[in-house]
Amino acid sequence: MYLIGLDIGTTGCKASLFSVDGNLILKASREYGILAPQPGWAEQDSEEVWELAQSCIIEVVNRSKAYGEVLAIGLSVQGEAVIPIDRYGQALRPAILGMDTRTGEENHWLEDRFGRRELFCRTGMPIHTINTLPKLLWLKNHEKDIWRESHRFVLYEDYLINKMTGTPAVSHCLASRTQLYDLKKGGWSEEILSEIELDSSRLSPIFDSGTPIASLKPELAETWGLKNRPVIVTGGHDQACGALGVGLVRPGISMVSTGTAEVIEVALQEPALGESLEKGNISCYVHPLKGLYLAMTLNHSGGLLLRWYRDTFCLDQKKEADSRGVDAYDLIFGDLPDSPSPLILLPHFAGSGTPWMDTNSKGAILGLTFSTTQKDFALAILEGLTYELNLNIEVLRSGGVNISELRAIGGGARSKRWLQLKADVTGIPVLVPKVTEAASWGAALLAGKGSGIFTDLAGVAATTVQLTERYSPNAQQQKVHSCRYSIYKELYPLLIPLNRQLSFKSS
Repeated sequence: MYLIGLDIGTTGCKASLFSVDGNLILKASREYGILAPQPGWAEQDSEEVWELAQSCIIEVVNRSKAYGEVLAIGLSVQGEAVIPIDRYGQALRPAILGMDTRTGEENHWLEDRFGRRELFCRTGMPIHTINTLPKLLWLKNHEKDIWRESHRFVLYEDYLINKMTGTPAVSHCLASRTQLYDLKKGGWSEEILSEIELDSSRLSPIFDSGTPIASLKPELAETWGLKNRPVIVTGGHDQACGALGVGLVRPGISMVSTGTAEVIEVALQEPALGESLEKGNISCYVHPLKGLYLAMTLNHSGGLLLRWYRDTFCLDQKKEADSRGVDAYDLIFGDLPDSPSPLILLPHFAGSGTPWMDTNSKGAILGLTFSTTQKDFALAILEGLTYELNLNIEVLRSGGVNISELRAIGGGARSKRWLQLKADVTGIPVLVPKVTEAASWGAALLAGKGSGIFTDLAGVAATTVQLTERYSPNAQQQKVHSCRYSIYKELYPLLIPLNRQLSFKSS
């Protein structure tokens, strides 16, 4: 018997078929785009995402011939994106994604109405354009017809569960990413909803992660080639599912996830809401395991920066990779020198994430000469992302969150050079699981819980993760990168006034 973890990221989706003992049998993936109708906007055709997600499931079912053996499907999804839907579950407009930055005025209103500190302590979410709450306010202020006509406002989890079952449902885990959720009360904040004049009936009911909602619609089962109707189970935020999948089942264990964005997650016994974490814009939300919480850092660029570099400057390698049937990233990043790049790169290509959360910040490259090569540039990308990672580790430690090891998942976990770089820059051992698609496995674990296969979810998550590689810090490289890191930390503050002028003159 099998479980499917359906992972819906910002730029692609993936369906992974697992045996109940955690072996990855097959996976299928699709890429999709981000719409930018205006500068700073980031939207997505959620109906297209739904169609591509179905095609992934159909592929793994047909290739595996597991026509009557899929017990359950769990979901791991991108956070914060909001989708207005009609009563039939159809999207009324493109989803507004987390990386969208249009909501500056709405955030000023929220700060005046609630206070920055109070809103953080209530919801665990620092005030920022990433959150769902200001996106809903923007819809109310700027698209009044959509605000009035929408039957419900959903995230990707409840959007897809509704598509698959006809019943909307969202996990506490994902709901707690919206800034509409009260961490202490454990549900939608009626105080916040009242202030924005939104009835809670227009949001989805909230359930624990791993709750069975309903069986797959019979017509979808037939379309997908299934002889049975798997149960559809609540999952959670993709990074949180990754944390579960890589065994973050007790306080203090941490991971670094490199997908579209790069994220650190640390498991906590209780919410971490200290002032230094608030100032560092570190969010805190509900773990898929009941009773635990997660602290999360965020770099918007992450793998998205690698993808931009590949598609903009490495067309020859991409063409060669296609002809040879290999990954273009292996050709671009696979033969980098051991010595540091002569360049220093600030990876704020989508603004900065934590700790600054500065939407005016821009990417920058220091040290360009006529002798600069593609390899110099490629290595500078990896180093810049890793220096930014280290900034966030310093903020976590200042807030009393200890990190003794990093478990690496996502696409970045396939690069041995990058993994060693992370260890050298941070001074923290980096461990890699056998299955790096941890978000999909986390969703499958929750599917197993919902179908009754797993009763001790924490125990299964801890015992099925196999940490097969370890990268220890190299003392000599640490010393070299320490000097370069000190230069890196000066770059963002020096550029603040110039970037603000640039943003002002471009608007």
